[in-house]
Amino acid sequence: MHTTTLKPAGRSTAQMARDVISLFKLRIGVLIMITALVGMAVTPGPAPSFVQALVLAISVLMASASAGAFNQYVEFESDRLMRRTSRRAFATGALPHHPAWLVLMAVLLAVAVASAWLVLNAVAALHVFLGAFFYGVVYTLWLKRRTAMNIVIGGLAGSFAVLAGAAAVDPGLGPLPWLLALVLFLWTPPHFWSLAIANSADYAQAGVPMLPVVVGPERAARTVLLSTIALFLASLAPLAFGAGWVYGAGALVGGLHFVRKSWQLARKPERATAMGSFFASLVQLSLLLVAASIDALMR
Repeated sequence: MHTTTLKPAGRSTAQMARDVISLFKLRIGVLIMITALVGMAVTPGPAPSFVQALVLAISVLMASASAGAFNQYVEFESDRLMRRTSRRAFATGALPHHPAWLVLMAVLLAVAVASAWLVLNAVAALHVFLGAFFYGVVYTLWLKRRTAMNIVIGGLAGSFAVLAGAAAVDPGLGPLPWLLALVLFLWTPPHFWSLAIANSADYAQAGVPMLPVVVGPERAARTVLLSTIALFLASLAPLAFGAGWVYGAGALVGGLHFVRKSWQLARKPERATAMGSFFASLVQLSLLLVAASIDALMR
């Protein structure tokens, strides 16, 4: 049954604001926004204006926020069953599960796509939309509870952010942004599967068929290692298409660190090594994005 009020009694305005902000998964959104800006930076072509870069950043952040809030809206019941997500605002009832939130999410996405279309171009706007669509609809609604490969296809959400940034400079999308999009696509599975191994009991209790729940932590850990090796090799491919030594250094250091941690996970699949692999994935992506940005500035 839906609640008919949007402000539960007894909650301060400041707490309400924090709860609303928490819906939008802004930490993930900022990371996706950065990947879009890196996609813009590495793409050869006329330098974008400050306004264009700002609109790209805000559009991608708003689209990601819309998809993140939709994910929490759809998953509020299963979120209650998982320790990692049990404190989310819809799950606890801190915010009412009301259809009015869907209107806000739709408006956010519409404004994001329209802004990208008007200030950038139709190709950039399409990729902004596809990023939100793949996370909100393809992953959350269609795949998450149907297949252990859910996060593989869901990983396209991050790839579309890179392509949105690249399309803002060159709608033709040359090889370098496509390769970076491939890197983002390959990064998501070992990143998320590492976290899923650490929280496999939660996913099992919630009935979500994440890889370690379906095949067991040992086999899932070996899959993480193989996926990380594929990611590492793919991250070196841009060197053949114009990326410089700074990018290469970031890809090498971050990639080898992630491979080492995923190898430790494969040898000893438990929560500690799974979280080590998860954090290594964040280090790897951060180094890659920073190196790609510096490399682009040096060209």
